[in-house]
Amino acid sequence: MKIGNVDLGEKPVLLAPMEDVTDASFRLICKEFGADMVYTEFISSDGLVRDAGKAIEKMHTWDEEAPVGIQIYGSFPDAMTEAARMAERAAEIAGGHGADVIDINFGCPVSKIAGRGAGSGMMREPDKMVMITEMVAKAVSKPVTVKTRLGWDENSKIIVGLAERLQDAGAQAITIHGRTRCQMYKGEADWTLIGEVMKNPRMRIPVIGNGDINSAARAAEAFSRYGVDGIMVGRASFGRPWIFREIKQYLATGRCPEPPGTLERVELAKRHLALSVRMKGLPRGVYEMRRHLSCYFKGLPDFKDTRIKLVTTDDPDELNAVLDGIGERWGDVSPGTSSSVYGL
Repeated sequence: MKIGNVDLGEKPVLLAPMEDVTDASFRLICKEFGADMVYTEFISSDGLVRDAGKAIEKMHTWDEEAPVGIQIYGSFPDAMTEAARMAERAAEIAGGHGADVIDINFGCPVSKIAGRGAGSGMMREPDKMVMITEMVAKAVSKPVTVKTRLGWDENSKIIVGLAERLQDAGAQAITIHGRTRCQMYKGEADWTLIGEVMKNPRMRIPVIGNGDINSAARAAEAFSRYGVDGIMVGRASFGRPWIFREIKQYLATGRCPEPPGTLERVELAKRHLALSVRMKGLPRGVYEMRRHLSCYFKGLPDFKDTRIKLVTTDDPDELNAVLDGIGERWGDVSPGTSSSVYGL
């Protein structure tokens, strides 16, 4: 599968862009476990145009995570166009590797985004989606991709026709989450319309399926049953970045590797913490690891008190001591790895 000149190989597995989750430290960890492409957290086009420090900082990427997409969102065409130009110059503006792909977020369902007409709020204005995609694609030389949903609600699932229009407007790949905006993340993702997009003989660009890819078997089914060019993993990567390794090995051999044991997870969590502190400094590097730390150990028995320590300890050395204590106490215990354990 190729996005412009970015070759991702056959049946690529991508890490979804997720706010407050896919920072650089997590992206690097997922990359090490086999993610073929990663994306930044979504970045406000208005924030970029105003030179907001947080928005600029989010554009910083690392050579080790390439290929990487910088994702932008917004509802104003001119701001989106200027933000795309800035994303194309991310290495110059924010330092680091920059962007290999510029992705437009037409899929975020949260009210503070969609309610302002951005993200999946755009599903109520498909003509504007097409216009923004065309303006952005014409403004930059890097490949432009789109992430979106099936439609706004059950009565407006417009993705089959819309996907073709977005392609014709200049999108070089499209990722489709198999839910409407009104579903948020409830119920099961419906992949049937993603399959219908794949069957459209006029579609020439890669189609990436997203939604409920929470196991290697589910990933294999997405390729075999719906014929997608690639898949994207989102919530199932929380506390489980090795899901990329599981999927890749299963696709290659039909067998899934054993999940890491507690001791391996301890070492992984320590390395992830070190990356976060190195990239963000103190205390922020610790604070923003809290969403990840306890997730690494879901399924361990009698873990409540230790989990509280993981999310309240501020000192990295003390945190490392807590993690070492997990290894000493639960080192012979294998945490559960079923979808119910991961809340999916």
